[in-house]
Amino acid sequence: MEGIISFGNKRSYEDFKKQIPTQVLPLFDTIREFCFNLGENVVEDVRMHRVVFCKSMTFRWFTDVEPHKEGVIIKLQKSRKEPVEIIQIDKNQKISEFGDLIKKAYEQIH
Repeated sequence: MEGIISFGNKRSYEDFKKQIPTQVLPLFDTIREFCFNLGENVVEDVRMHRVVFCKSMTFRWFTDVEPHKEGVIIKLQKSRKEPVEIIQIDKNQKISEFGDLIKKAYEQIH
């Protein structure tokens, strides 16, 4: 995107993947793909210890995903007025068990 100014070096997801435990990587990749499939306006922000998914360039984040040894911790934000919902996902769980929560956060965030 032209005209966007970047300060410093942004981490790529490829760099971030190196710190995700091998047994958790398939789950993390599935969550990432699910978030991108919610809409064309999903933006990924790779941070030091987690990946945040935002709705458009306004950076209204709806999902914050952090890897751990046995799974991931997901923070969901539906609005700035509601408290953040935190769920812990085991590496053996399927996206079908919690995908509706992510989708609802994406649809409700403004």
